[in-house]
Amino acid sequence: MIEYINSISNFIWTSILIYLLLGAGLYFTIRSKFIQFRHFGHMFGVLKNSTRSDSSGISSFQALCTSLAARVGTGNLTGVAIAITAGGPGAIFWMWVVALLGMATSFIECTLAQLYKTKDDQGNYRGGPSYYMQKGLKQRWMGVLFSIFLIIAFGLVFNAVQANSIAQATAVAFDFNPLYVGIALVILSGTIIFGGLRSIAKVAEFVVPIMAIAYLLLAFWVVGQNIERLPDVFMLIFRSAFGLQEAAGGALGYGIAQAMTQGIQRGLFSNEAGMGSAPNAAASASPYPPHPASQGYVQMLGVFLDTIVICSATAIIILASGVLDGPVDKINGIELTQMALSSAVGSWGSIFIAIAIFFFAFTSIIANYAYAESNMIFLENNHTAGLFLFRLATLGMVMFGALGEMPLIWKLADVSMGLMAITNLIAILLLSGVAFKLAKDYNQQLSAGKVPTFDINDHPELKKQLNDGIWEKESVKQWVKHQAH
Repeated sequence: MIEYINSISNFIWTSILIYLLLGAGLYFTIRSKFIQFRHFGHMFGVLKNSTRSDSSGISSFQALCTSLAARVGTGNLTGVAIAITAGGPGAIFWMWVVALLGMATSFIECTLAQLYKTKDDQGNYRGGPSYYMQKGLKQRWMGVLFSIFLIIAFGLVFNAVQANSIAQATAVAFDFNPLYVGIALVILSGTIIFGGLRSIAKVAEFVVPIMAIAYLLLAFWVVGQNIERLPDVFMLIFRSAFGLQEAAGGALGYGIAQAMTQGIQRGLFSNEAGMGSAPNAAASASPYPPHPASQGYVQMLGVFLDTIVICSATAIIILASGVLDGPVDKINGIELTQMALSSAVGSWGSIFIAIAIFFFAFTSIIANYAYAESNMIFLENNHTAGLFLFRLATLGMVMFGALGEMPLIWKLADVSMGLMAITNLIAILLLSGVAFKLAKDYNQQLSAGKVPTFDINDHPELKKQLNDGIWEKESVKQWVKHQAH
């Protein structure tokens, strides 16, 4: 079974997605005139007013934290370790490349998600790739296909991956029985996901900043303890990335192709740029400035924080620790990260990683569910009737992941993620002209000293594609007036 799934995964990644992902990222970067570098500071500037929201949507900060909750999970701890052992230290370089290009991709997809958002039958904003495929491309079948891939990936498979990492980490640190870990996860996850999107956003808004800052502080301390090894670590990454030497430790014999494949796979799994997941959170926001492009900037920052900051911290902990100097053939995933941290700080390092992976992966489970929920609602034409059974299925996969074997689960994740990404990348390439037009409108207003405000009446060619009452001049004016008070 695993050999069959592995062959499908390899075909998707080595023959299709690796070129589509890098090609789309390059195109968006060049066409946007390197927006992720030119407007790097503005990403942080948009956060100043990001806690504002209205009765229909969550705040931009909550949307960012929800997307970070999904992004900052096993990809940052387990995924980085797998990339290094399977592709060599050079895989980290390709994770950086896919993140920097992916920032532009994320801007495009999240701007489009904001533009084409709608409301469900309870008055809450909903949107994402399936919605812009239906409204922008007039291809509902494509949106249905994407929704099915996302529901399988995020609602089911990815949550099994997250639960699997929690069970492994707690087994190493505390010798906990995976069965009891699974039961606890089901109870905790169920309590939150049955509260709906706003409940998930509130938990993410509280937990994500705390867990990210705590992990980074520890990483900086480890770097400080091994500062003399830092130049060698970066040289190792760059030399291995271009096949200038054999990969270290358990990855002997892998060259540039393996480093690229592993780096891009794990990088995409971590930051999700182009996959079509984060746009589901972006569409749920009531953005300020009240313009679709403002969510593009917010979510672009999310890619940077996830991969360039947090994944790099994990990589440096592993490579600076010296654990790869010896054989690690039988160690992979979270165990390698735990071993690396323990070698730097002592036995409590393994316990810290177990706690970190619990919070990272647990928040990913609830955020992954939020993405899947929006796509279930899309399939039901903005109704919420089928959510109860789907929530039960999600919790069932959490239990399965806690008890399952990691290789099969990770390969299933790779396949479902790849199919999602291919569908979404085709759609955003076709709709990219709309996103570039919105970016131009936003930046012209910004340059004129105005608060960028989107008025659909200025874009009659788009008006017929959008739902009434979302971007009309009066509704946007009322939103701005409400925020001013």
